[in-house]
Amino acid sequence: MAHRSFVLFGLLIIFSTIPVNVLAQEIAPYELGGQINVVHVAVPFLTVAPDSRAGAMGDAGIAIRPDVYSMHWNPAKYAFIDNDFGAAFSYTPWLRNLIDDINLAYLSGYKRIDNYQVLAASLTYFSLGEIIFTNMAGEPDGHHNPNEFAIDVAYSRLFSDNFSGGLAFRYIRSDLTGGAYVQGMASRAAWAFAADVSAYYRNDISVSGRAGEIALGMNISNIGNKITYSDDQNAQFIPINLGIGSSLSLDLDPYNSIAVAVDFNKLLVPTPPVYYQDRTDDDGNPVIRAGMDPNVSVPMGMLQSFYDAPGGLREELREIFYSVGLEYWYLNQFAIRGGYYHEHETKGNRKYFTTGIGLKLNVFTLDVAYLVPVYRTNPLANTLRFSLAFDFDALRRTTPEEVF
Repeated sequence: MAHRSFVLFGLLIIFSTIPVNVLAQEIAPYELGGQINVVHVAVPFLTVAPDSRAGAMGDAGIAIRPDVYSMHWNPAKYAFIDNDFGAAFSYTPWLRNLIDDINLAYLSGYKRIDNYQVLAASLTYFSLGEIIFTNMAGEPDGHHNPNEFAIDVAYSRLFSDNFSGGLAFRYIRSDLTGGAYVQGMASRAAWAFAADVSAYYRNDISVSGRAGEIALGMNISNIGNKITYSDDQNAQFIPINLGIGSSLSLDLDPYNSIAVAVDFNKLLVPTPPVYYQDRTDDDGNPVIRAGMDPNVSVPMGMLQSFYDAPGGLREELREIFYSVGLEYWYLNQFAIRGGYYHEHETKGNRKYFTTGIGLKLNVFTLDVAYLVPVYRTNPLANTLRFSLAFDFDALRRTTPEEVF
């Protein structure tokens, strides 16, 4: 592990979840066009694509055909999965161009109960390596291995031949400081309970005599309590997200098939307001110039997120980020994928292309993804991500010589 004599990286993560007063110029809401106003959330690791299949398709996974990774994208898809039992593991290096001991690991699995119901579970573990704490004199003052994880369980049910629904429940824990004092404040691990509500629709179609499938998906994820790392810190929203996606797959001939997917996402979290630079209320708090108070309850924050942007409707639309993905299969054994992810420059400016391949053997499926950023450095830039899925049904039908 790489030892670091400062805690800058860890503190940046912590303080990115602390309310920041946007001390902007005194301008009218409709003039906020080019101003950066990012929506801040705690535990952002929950938004990272854990698998290399959707990761290679620009992070478009809400409505693509079901697989073992559906827990992250849309748990309702499990009801349409072909096999009775499967599991998968995925590994994602993080900031590998700078640090060699930060990574995201993901383990998931599912079990079909009957023709209508499926149970699934997953574990997401984000390790931030090792950090050496120092005191004001720059001397070593202990060390800590910061980490975050989420444990999920989900239930998916088929309601008709074409429609399913899903519920997922999640426990989240984030320990970034190990109880150390940060800027004079006692810190502690943060935790939250959350739930996902999802739906999935699919139907067979025919295009110019070629068989295909159209699908629509929706997932409201991480509906849960706000969290805090200190009793002296205001609790922060976790990344409650509304995702809507569609996909179209088509069999070109007996050997070749293609699929295209489009996802739209929006955080259901209040947008930071713009404050006056020189005005405070009777309690010494800044006065809001444009926008709305973000310190509200979770239900109110979810509702408010649709109309509270200080820049009005134009800014609200800029908070919608989208993904486009393409997947080609040959003989349902070899896949080539590509995609694009777009986030407006005033809302984080994450823009990147993705590519990858997939290889489906008798029992194993191996997926690889690679990300190419457009404008800014990305934690996954120039990094290979790997996912390995295991089909237990195929194992029962396969002799030892046919496993590979």
